[in-house]
Amino acid sequence: MLSLISIIIPCRNEEKFIGNCLDSILKQDYPKDKLEVLVVDGKSTDGTRGIVREYNKNYSFIQLIDNPFKVTPKAINIAIKESRGDVIVFVNSHSILNKEFLKWNIYYLNKIKDADAVGGKLQAISEDLGIVPQTITFITDSIFGAGGTRYRQREKEGFIKDTLPYCTYRRDVFQKIGLIDEELLRGQDAEFNLRLIKKGGKIYFTPKIKSYLYIRPSLLRLWQQQFQYGYFKVKIAQKLGIIPVLRQHIPALFVFGLILSGILGIFFQPFFYLLLTILLSYLILNIIFSSIISFKKGFKYLLGSTLTFFVLHLSYGLGFLKGILDFLVLKKRVEKDIGITR
Repeated sequence: MLSLISIIIPCRNEEKFIGNCLDSILKQDYPKDKLEVLVVDGKSTDGTRGIVREYNKNYSFIQLIDNPFKVTPKAINIAIKESRGDVIVFVNSHSILNKEFLKWNIYYLNKIKDADAVGGKLQAISEDLGIVPQTITFITDSIFGAGGTRYRQREKEGFIKDTLPYCTYRRDVFQKIGLIDEELLRGQDAEFNLRLIKKGGKIYFTPKIKSYLYIRPSLLRLWQQQFQYGYFKVKIAQKLGIIPVLRQHIPALFVFGLILSGILGIFFQPFFYLLLTILLSYLILNIIFSSIISFKKGFKYLLGSTLTFFVLHLSYGLGFLKGILDFLVLKKRVEKDIGITR
């Protein structure tokens, strides 16, 4: 007997992307009478709500739910409580699901009996063919940009110790470990997965499960996103009582080294040389990985890759350091309304 799947899509002002996301669900190689799609809208002021209502006219299993709180963790919890599915999956409104996404999720949940959740690969894409948007997709999927193989380049099936995007969970998982942490305006899915693993749960990875995510097409939006990711990564670690893995520390160590050696270098010459050493070492690595991208994608992306890597690492590192200052040193709480909606 096939499982009823509840697909939860938090969104706000996503008229440009929500249709593509829903179309990818409609194309799934899975019975439509076994689907429940809950689009949880945070008071959109564009055409998002109208688009979802139009889909509902033809496909009653696509439902529009109100999220008066606007933010993502609230949206997910509202939908979990209203959902009826045997399994639940959270999907970004910017995402496109491979047509076999649901089929493979259910197959592996049935096959791997001790898995509490399953997940797969995520690839960054852009609808803008400009050099900057395309470059962002390349560096986001690269080892130097993402840090390690993880779910973007991994090919080997098996249980993971970190996190995966768009996992499909057995319903009883939420009874065992609770709902999404509503204080986390970024990284709430990562915290949930790490909490699950910490409490003895298991998440299984297979590259057969594939999805795609439209990236932010400008360096400014990339900066804002990565700063927030770094910032909330510290809060997640604090909540779970864990130490982030090395790859999550490296951008912050790089930025801290630049700041410290830069300040001390004004007064002590050896630190000025240390600053130059850090910058030169980073530049060499950056150029190496930018060149690899350029050889594969075209040399027109060389300069853009170098700059985009720097923006990604600097913003994430600064966010991580700000998180350490706010959450570990000053003991601040998360601001509830900072404009993060997905």
